Amino acid sequence: MGWMNNETGLERRTANHVPLTPLSHLRRAAELFGDREALIYGAFRLTYSEYHARVSRLASALENAGISAGDVVAALLPNIPAHAEAHFGVPACGAVLNSINTRLDADTVAYIFDHGEARIVLADTSLLPVVEDAIARMEGPSPRVIEVCDRDAGFTPTGRYQEYEAFLEGGDPEYSWVMPEDEWESLTLNYTSGTTGRPKGVVYHHRGAYLMTMGTLVSWQMTRYPRYLTIVPMFHCNGWNHIWMLPLVAGAVVCCRQPSASEVNRLIDEEGVTHFGGAPILLNMLANAPEEERRTSQHIVQVFTAGAPPPAATLAAVEPLGFNVMQVYGLTETYGHVTESLWREDLWGAEDDERRFRRKARAGVRLPMMEEVEVLAEGGRAVEWDDTDTGEIMHRGNTVMKGYYKDPDASEAAFAGGYFHSGDLAVRDAEGYIRIVDRAKDIIISGGENVSSVSVEDVIARHHSVSLCAVVAKPDEKWGEVPCAFIELKSGHNATEAEIIGFCRTHLAGFMAPKKVVFGELPKTATGKIQKFELRQAAKAL
Repeated sequence: MGWMNNETGLERRTANHVPLTPLSHLRRAAELFGDREALIYGAFRLTYSEYHARVSRLASALENAGISAGDVVAALLPNIPAHAEAHFGVPACGAVLNSINTRLDADTVAYIFDHGEARIVLADTSLLPVVEDAIARMEGPSPRVIEVCDRDAGFTPTGRYQEYEAFLEGGDPEYSWVMPEDEWESLTLNYTSGTTGRPKGVVYHHRGAYLMTMGTLVSWQMTRYPRYLTIVPMFHCNGWNHIWMLPLVAGAVVCCRQPSASEVNRLIDEEGVTHFGGAPILLNMLANAPEEERRTSQHIVQVFTAGAPPPAATLAAVEPLGFNVMQVYGLTETYGHVTESLWREDLWGAEDDERRFRRKARAGVRLPMMEEVEVLAEGGRAVEWDDTDTGEIMHRGNTVMKGYYKDPDASEAAFAGGYFHSGDLAVRDAEGYIRIVDRAKDIIISGGENVSSVSVEDVIARHHSVSLCAVVAKPDEKWGEVPCAFIELKSGHNATEAEIIGFCRTHLAGFMAPKKVVFGELPKTATGKIQKFELRQAAKAL
């Protein structure tokens, strides 16, 4: 299909077919924008020429250390320059980058080292105790440790390992990069959160990452020379692929080791940040920051937010502060965001704030690089566009993982029926926009009625005293299970259990209102997602 009658002489050649890879973005940027700022961390400043040279040194040094094509190089690093450099330098020698969650315990890190067969690990000084504990627990060969010492953050080298800067000195800045012969070659290995059982290794390929960068540029309407603040951890879906994307438009990456309201606002002001991504918890942090920690600049900052759907109340609080927020949705298995709450000013610009922010809180429609993002009910039936008919979000496209590393059974199950199964339940409204109802495992079935934890959370978040909330199932003798709300209050605010329950009953059906409310700090992942599995355990004990 699609072939001409005579294709003689129309073969693929090196002149007309080059494997897609995000590595090409940095090579081009070094040629065209060599004098532009590329990577920033306090006083540490690199132009694109310097960035390319350091990446080349890293790739060369890794090869000199015995790393060859297909080997895994791990990184346990915060959002500092070395982590950005590793995103190019590791694959530039043909190796596969494994960025590991910096909040994991030593036992899980040991499992990842063993399972991924890491040959080298780039480790922040602060994380060396975890790395050393993990290595002691390993069953297989242990990785060589290269210490990345962030002196600007107050750390001093331990002296037990070769330092990253000394390691780079052994590399060649003119090193010829190893580009993929096939765009399906593995680029990175990322591990899921592992909230139930061991984490699964998700494998990305060069083609998917390349197309992810292109699709994101279109979606974000990103023009040349943006200044991007790294709040999304680079270990999380490789920072949503943004580190690979920025060289396309000669953008500057502004590293942020420890995001806080004051630090984010300071960097926006001092570095002229134009874009960042982050979880809704960060938006809450910015909205609730005291006056002295708020930004003073007037320019609008473009924000992607993902994780749990942000309550409309959060969007309403943060937009007046100069942030234009777009909700996106995706998973580790889809390289990050694959849908966007595409805003239509021509259709909705005149709506009141409540309706406008509710629209913005939807997961939305597929991004340009995705072939299909469907909501399918039992039997593969597409749900009605009535905002009620519920199904599972299914994905098909080039930014879906190759599969789970060393787990063919899990891969087959995830890809059953020709789609990647997300496990997320959703509806579609009359405009075709997807609205997430819940994770399948988070639906609360109370007396035979389905209760969406997301819907209850959205109501609770409107209460003037609430900063963060999460709703999970609590076992109940009569109803089987009932909603239980865990709430973080704003600083200086108070609320009672009866007050919260009464507030919910004015906005929800009685069976959906929480039957128990617990106040206190909520457990969170490094990306700001609330760890509901911990709350489910806590609810069982109430």
